[in-house]
Amino acid sequence: MIQIHTHKTTNRIRFIFNLFFKDLLNVDFEITSKTEDFEAFEGTKFSYGKTQINDELFFASGNILFERGIASQQISLIDFNGSKAFFPVYNKASALGFDPFAAAFYLVSRYEEYLPYRKDKYGRYSVEESLAHKSGFLQKPLVNQWALYIGKLLMEKYPGFRFPGTKYKFVPTIDIDAAWAYKHKGFFRILGGLFNAALHLDFRNVADRLRVLGGFKKDPFDTFTYQFNLQKKHKLKPIYFILFAEYGFNDKNIPVQNRQFQTLVKSIADYASVGIHPSYGSHENPKKLRKEVESLSKVLNREITKSRQHFLKLLMPTTYRNLINLDITDDYSMGFAGQPGFRAGICSPFNFYDLDLDIETHLRIHPFTIM
Repeated sequence: MIQIHTHKTTNRIRFIFNLFFKDLLNVDFEITSKTEDFEAFEGTKFSYGKTQINDELFFASGNILFERGIASQQISLIDFNGSKAFFPVYNKASALGFDPFAAAFYLVSRYEEYLPYRKDKYGRYSVEESLAHKSGFLQKPLVNQWALYIGKLLMEKYPGFRFPGTKYKFVPTIDIDAAWAYKHKGFFRILGGLFNAALHLDFRNVADRLRVLGGFKKDPFDTFTYQFNLQKKHKLKPIYFILFAEYGFNDKNIPVQNRQFQTLVKSIADYASVGIHPSYGSHENPKKLRKEVESLSKVLNREITKSRQHFLKLLMPTTYRNLINLDITDDYSMGFAGQPGFRAGICSPFNFYDLDLDIETHLRIHPFTIM
């Protein structure tokens, strides 16, 4: 048990301490604002604020965790432990020269994505806009590193303290944007594909399409048996995200009414966990999103609780609020389309913090590194 003293307990304080100690270090903690109780406590403890109380481990604080609302933040970078840190503090008693809890909150809450930014051609927050990319730490999970460093500082100060931490786990996730390249797309789309290939004089493509449609060749996208065998061999537990939507310019999967497609989806659910891949067109249409989730749920005869956005269309906080309203519990969209790395500065799951409402939600965010 760790006791933490801070002069004021806010939702942001609770959120970030829960992330550092419960989620990342896997230890219990309690927060107190009562100085006399803190001084009397004989176990592992530290204070967080503007001034140290006695000789306990002390982390000087910035302001962001004690604020409400969203405002432009002045980011000053410093070198720390072979990488970068920000929100420096100027207190000689502080164990660190920056506020790791404020910096982690800025990254994990995606604070910068609530501020004005230039969108890419798909209306997304691009990697080039991010502090991590601009400052050269996109490939480092700084929040995890800071948590481990704080754990070591606590062990040095209190030799009896230990933290279990967390274990590495690999979870493959697979998006099915188009289950088949040529088959089961409906008469007019099949005809259109053949006509388009012929129009561009791509006769090899025409021949491939006809062989697949005639049953003389396997569809090039039909690798599902290979996937299932690979997963069984290596004892993997993947998650499949199915685009189960009406046809659109950026949504070109098999028609959801197609019997073969529904059979495929059911067979995937026998091998793996299945979630929704919300269509590009549903991003600003909650009714359309609801219809897609309910349709997939009906085919599988089970609740859909996992999601990853098609095209990684993610708008704070609207996208996550829409998912919460449909009882989605886990989202896997937290990453960049343009570069590998850690969009939220972390490689561990965390709860979505709604900055507009200033509350922690129960929606679990699972960041990915590379796609």
